[in-house]
Amino acid sequence: MPLFERRPTGAAVCALLCSLLSLTSVGAARAQTASPQTTASPWSLRQLVGADDRLKLSATARIRFDTIDGQPRPGFNASDDVWNLRTTLFAEYDAGPVRFGTELYDSRAYGGDARTPISTNEINVAEVVQAYAAVDLDAPFGAGTTATVQVGRFVLNLGSRRLVAADDYRNTTNGYTGLRADITGRDGLRAIAVYVLPTQRLPDDLPSLLDNAYGSDREGSDTRLWGGVVTWNGLFGPVGAEVSYFRFDERDNETRTTRDRALDTVGGRIFRPAAGGSWDFEVEAFQQWGSISAATAPTAATLDVSAGFFHADVGYGFDRPMKPRISLRYDWVSGDKPGQNYERFDTLYGMRRAEIAPSGLYNAVGRANLSSPAIRMEWLPTPATDAFISYRPLWLASRTDSFSTSSVRDVTGRSGAFAGHQIELRVRHWLVRDALRLEVGTLHLARGQFLKTAPNAPDTGDTSYSSLNVTAFF
Repeated sequence: MPLFERRPTGAAVCALLCSLLSLTSVGAARAQTASPQTTASPWSLRQLVGADDRLKLSATARIRFDTIDGQPRPGFNASDDVWNLRTTLFAEYDAGPVRFGTELYDSRAYGGDARTPISTNEINVAEVVQAYAAVDLDAPFGAGTTATVQVGRFVLNLGSRRLVAADDYRNTTNGYTGLRADITGRDGLRAIAVYVLPTQRLPDDLPSLLDNAYGSDREGSDTRLWGGVVTWNGLFGPVGAEVSYFRFDERDNETRTTRDRALDTVGGRIFRPAAGGSWDFEVEAFQQWGSISAATAPTAATLDVSAGFFHADVGYGFDRPMKPRISLRYDWVSGDKPGQNYERFDTLYGMRRAEIAPSGLYNAVGRANLSSPAIRMEWLPTPATDAFISYRPLWLASRTDSFSTSSVRDVTGRSGAFAGHQIELRVRHWLVRDALRLEVGTLHLARGQFLKTAPNAPDTGDTSYSSLNVTAFF
């Protein structure tokens, strides 16, 4: 079967073709930056209201159409379409030296039913995800040093973002309530420490989610995350290094039962940032230990945890038109095996879209029970456009555990270890510089022996997933 012979629904194909046609015509007419939005939008909300320099004010509105044919996860529709809408409003006032900030997220989804994979990853209505105060200190440890202390509710992106991140592709984000401290020293040294209570997005029952019902999010001492990251950007030349440690604890509360995770995760990373005309690389590894309940029942046995994660990539950026960069990478994430220890790695609140696979209706491949090399090509087709294509063969690190985040499992291990071939393409284009961005993505999963023969693998054939995003920045 040709790679893209299986197609998404007719509406998705039409949307995809129309967007590509728009990209081609508009790209030839404008010369704009393809980098992420970092400068003021010409539709700036701050300028519209005439705010002074002490007030930061911004907003976004995003609509995304997701479609999938050949759902690889059991228990869901073989084919599905969902509309995701996300609106954000951010404000921060600098009273010097104290800053006060707040951010509202309104995330909704439409078109799903009881067999659509809808969760709090897609829906969180009218929630204040940030409400904080921050104090900025100049030279607290001598000339050339700075420090910031932040308290309240906020989002986090720490280190490589593989353990703690605010995922932008997902329709909702992760919020935390607590304390954060940043210290910047001399010679590129930076340390970040946090003690937070991760937010539980509510409501989380399917009927309420399908109705886009409102529920106030909660946090409590029953779920805690603390630790930090130390980064040294000047290890030697452009090469940097990083060490991190996080402790995560959870226990049951009056409305939710848990696996009672008590996890320690320590990691190290060495990296050289990408640049035109030079090699770049990154190597990161985590070791995880602690305890977890075998099930959510109060009488479930407690298991010792011994899990790990490894990522490596090497790339070269060509100093040529369209700025091509090619990279080779490998990810290994431990899975559980028979025995007294629990060996499935927990990625906590890490991102996946930037390097593994999309979430949304697909959401089948993440940092769990995975052994996967990959090759990726990135380039700038026009000054207004960026694109990448990647190929990733997928194996299970453990044949007896669920494959990655798919929930497909063969406890006997007889279905083999090869899950399939994943090919992904994404194109982003500024329709209006720093104000309106189009994103088109498509992914094909050609299933391997495991996803064809595992006892609970859906008999839905190969998987095609596509998404169309339009985001306005204000």
